[in-house]
Amino acid sequence: MAREELTRLTGTGNGECNQNDCPNVYRTSSGSFVIQGDVSNAFTPPSGEGLVEIPEVVLREAIRALGW
Repeated sequence: MAREELTRLTGTGNGECNQNDCPNVYRTSSGSFVIQGDVSNAFTPPSGEGLVEIPEVVLREAIRALGW
């Protein structure tokens, strides 16, 4: 899946980061989410999964963008 196929919910205008290098939340066409953040080593996830860490403000921004 290409980034262009995702709806970006966060980081669209706060000016704190370059366009593609910040923690962000994206929504897929099927309604699931793709999270971009710093890799976390909090624990070892199951094979095929990964952990990322995002600031609370990014998650709150995504929730506002969805109107929840």
